[in-house]
Amino acid sequence: MKVLGRIKTFLLRLWRSQFLKYSVVCIAGVLIVGFLDENSVWSHIKNLQRIDELTEETERYNADFQRDQAQIRELETNPKAMEKIARERYFMKADDEDIFVLSDDDRAPKSIVDHEETE
Repeated sequence: MKVLGRIKTFLLRLWRSQFLKYSVVCIAGVLIVGFLDENSVWSHIKNLQRIDELTEETERYNADFQRDQAQIRELETNPKAMEKIARERYFMKADDEDIFVLSDDDRAPKSIVDHEETE
């Protein structure tokens, strides 16, 4: 019992000191402002990173927009541009053309593969 009484008196004396009260309040304030609050420094840093990501994304979309606008202007002024896009993107052809598809596959003919014997 004496040990508990001594611990209690020590803690009460420690609590009554001005330094401890102010340090506990300061530490709690820093924790709340720095990490626990929704407007904390940690949230602020994460929001800054998100702003940077969104800025890069906006720049990329603006570049795509400018490229598409240039292509639309080209289609409006040049009648051959539509034909070029139809051929390149959609593999269309004119009525009097023949298209040959070349393949780079290294496959052996099926008849040779079927007649091979395994040991």
